[in-house]
Amino acid sequence: MGSVKDLKILKKPSKIDLGLGQFVFSDRYSIFDWGEMPDHIPNKGAALAIMGAYCFEQAEDKGIKTHYLGLLGKNNKLRRTDELEEPTETMEVKVVNVIHPSYKEGIYNYANFTSDKSNLLIPLEIIYRNSLPHGSSIFRRLEEGKETYQQFGLDHYPTPGEKLDKPILDVSTKLESTDRPIKWDEAQDIAGLKDLELKKIKSTLLTVDNLITDIANNANLVNEDGKIELGYDPNRNLILVDVLGTLDECRFTYDGENVSKEVARQFYTDSKWSKDVKYAKLQAELRETKNFQKLCKSKPGLLDPDLKTIFSQMYTATANEFINKKLFDVPPLEKVINNYKSWKEYNEENKKNSYSKA
Repeated sequence: MGSVKDLKILKKPSKIDLGLGQFVFSDRYSIFDWGEMPDHIPNKGAALAIMGAYCFEQAEDKGIKTHYLGLLGKNNKLRRTDELEEPTETMEVKVVNVIHPSYKEGIYNYANFTSDKSNLLIPLEIIYRNSLPHGSSIFRRLEEGKETYQQFGLDHYPTPGEKLDKPILDVSTKLESTDRPIKWDEAQDIAGLKDLELKKIKSTLLTVDNLITDIANNANLVNEDGKIELGYDPNRNLILVDVLGTLDECRFTYDGENVSKEVARQFYTDSKWSKDVKYAKLQAELRETKNFQKLCKSKPGLLDPDLKTIFSQMYTATANEFINKKLFDVPPLEKVINNYKSWKEYNEENKKNSYSKA
């Protein structure tokens, strides 16, 4: 299905009926829209499955419809997270249809998305932002002049690390080669949404934001930002789909340190490959092609081995914290974060020494 998980279709969805499938979460990861990165992160897949399942269960307890059915445990029986005896990377879900927009001469056509269609994925990533940490894409968009801070509901130009009085509700495309930030009126137009449906989507986003914030708080994490994906069932009722509340979907921090995929992003930020990716995306836009990867002049290197271990433990320790059960034999999250701080300090000191020698 994608760069980090696979979808096994057990029963295809029809125009009027939901299908049945299984997400198999892998140890792969992706950043910068690149696709599969060269490292695999041990136990990441199972940790994602468990975190996502727990958040789905909590959402359903709040009355939110989801496509979640359970985790595949021992003897291939579906289980809730509180019934698990060991980690699993497989989640069973109901499946909606995925309709891809057509693409021609640099333009995506969303004509197939109309308000009379049902049983389908809404082609949007729905994003909440409770703060604007270092690395938030909001700053890049402001610097590029694509948006103004007033358009985000702010009364001043924000600073990195700023906590927001109320969350920014943001949106981007989902089914294009690169997630493209868009305004809500364009989102409504391309997804074929009625006014009340758009209002319901925003309301659901806020409810999920509060839910994940509470779950994160119980693990001593801060829920900085995150995304959800939504679909319509055969009766055009809104349902949560894909996965939510994981370290891949959200940006969490612990005592100011990143506990999310942002750890990997930061590792590669100053690399030659990262700079080549930015240039390749620009070239792809100018050439009206979807595949910027073919235009990129370099490929990503491997993670530092010690960071790879810490990165893995972030996923598994967070999963343990979410469900309040030690399914993974790893140190507590607090210890993992302290190890990450030590790793950063050591590497920053080495950089200083190498600069002084140069």
